[in-house]
Amino acid sequence: MATESLDVMPAITTRREEATGFFEKLVSKSLGWARKNSLWQYPYVTACCGMEYMSVSSARYDIARFGAEVPRFSPRQADMLMVVGTINCKQAPILKRVYEQMSEPKWVVAFGVCASSGGFYDNYATVQGIDHIIPVDIYIPGCPPRPEQVLDGLILLQKKIQAQRHKIIDREPAALPAAGEGK
Repeated sequence: MATESLDVMPAITTRREEATGFFEKLVSKSLGWARKNSLWQYPYVTACCGMEYMSVSSARYDIARFGAEVPRFSPRQADMLMVVGTINCKQAPILKRVYEQMSEPKWVVAFGVCASSGGFYDNYATVQGIDHIIPVDIYIPGCPPRPEQVLDGLILLQKKIQAQRHKIIDREPAALPAAGEGK
């Protein structure tokens, strides 16, 4: 009988999962907004798509509107890797090392058909898509892709970043040693 009356009584929820739900959503939305509007790109340019990559940074297309205007030439300062052009088998370990050195969270954009699928280079020396080496978030098709396609790909990446759920990590504090321990 006592448990039945508790089920009917209105109460304020104080369970940990429900209490952190609001704050988790708020922090997640804030982090998503901040991350999507401050993409620090590392350009890994190897081939002819580099000209289209440079045109995206010009005043006409203005990639700065999306918070990705300044390329970082150190992987430790970047969170978006733009692989622009053909990757051959000798460059694959270097690309993997660059990806591993990037800070978390990190995103990868395959720029052009050569980075996405190897392009018309169907031979033993060319990697048939960088997704064989590193995980790819956005593929931008074209040979070379138009600047408008690059901006569309960047908008898709921003939507993906905004939709990610960020967890609040709650750790128990470390227990203090008792008197006389730890000496």
